[in-house]
Amino acid sequence: MGISSIILTGLIIFIVVAFLKAVRVVPQKSAFIVERLGKYASTLEAGFHILIPFIDRVSYKHTLKEQAVDVPPQTCITNDNIPVEVDGILYLQVIDPKNASYGISNYEFASVQLSQTTMRSVIGRLPLDKTFEERETINSSIVSAVDKASEPWGVKVMRYEVKNIVPPQTIREAMEKQMRAEREKRALILESEGDRQSKINRSEGDKQEFILRSEGEKQRRINEAEGRAKEITLVAEATATGIAEIAKAIGLNNGPQAVNLRVAELYLQQFGNLAKTNNTMIVPSNLTDISTMISTALTVMKGTEQGGTAGSGKPIA
Repeated sequence: MGISSIILTGLIIFIVVAFLKAVRVVPQKSAFIVERLGKYASTLEAGFHILIPFIDRVSYKHTLKEQAVDVPPQTCITNDNIPVEVDGILYLQVIDPKNASYGISNYEFASVQLSQTTMRSVIGRLPLDKTFEERETINSSIVSAVDKASEPWGVKVMRYEVKNIVPPQTIREAMEKQMRAEREKRALILESEGDRQSKINRSEGDKQEFILRSEGEKQRRINEAEGRAKEITLVAEATATGIAEIAKAIGLNNGPQAVNLRVAELYLQQFGNLAKTNNTMIVPSNLTDISTMISTALTVMKGTEQGGTAGSGKPIA
């Protein structure tokens, strides 16, 4: 009874182990390579699979996802004999799991090595300044070379990205001095341009100010001239109106007596003003005879009237 139980237990264990070896579950985006008695049998894709226990075995497991492989830094010599340290990242994907298993022993290592050799070749054709500008050219050259070589391996190179390009310390110091000089040069140029523009703006402002000031002065003089002309016109009109009124008044009753009285008043007023403004004056001999003064002024007025009448006739040839 004891021996039978042991045999039964051993049989159950054997069945369990055989079942575990026969059952394979492949994850999504993965592929398993199955060998039967040491020879390639099939490629298992994602899903549930049953193998022949102790005859079939999974020899290789590959992920079909895109893989990022780090390319270690390496020293490359540029076209102008300057050593630079370059590293990058290689992106590849397994397309054919069978070729990736049997085409090469380690496709990742081979791809990295090929990337480094291609990198040295590409950098060797470029001067130092171009290595910083031609990153896209470097990347495309490496992708083209590695992808062509990895085709028999069942691997597709998607892209390559240069991470760092590090020149020697002395070259970095020289580049920093050059960049500092360029920045100082640009600063001086910008400062001079600003000063030039400032002077132009000030001169334009002075010009506009002078123009506006001259326009204002011109307008002021025009306004003053128009004011003086208006004043002269108004004074002339007032004088003409006054003369006309005086002429009308003379023609009325007692008009001449009023004129005589006004002439006498004006004569005495002006004579008094002459006495105030001058230290020396000529005193008429008949100063007390007011009537004589009035008759003299009237004689002058009559002479003026006769002259005006004569002037209104035909001119003398």
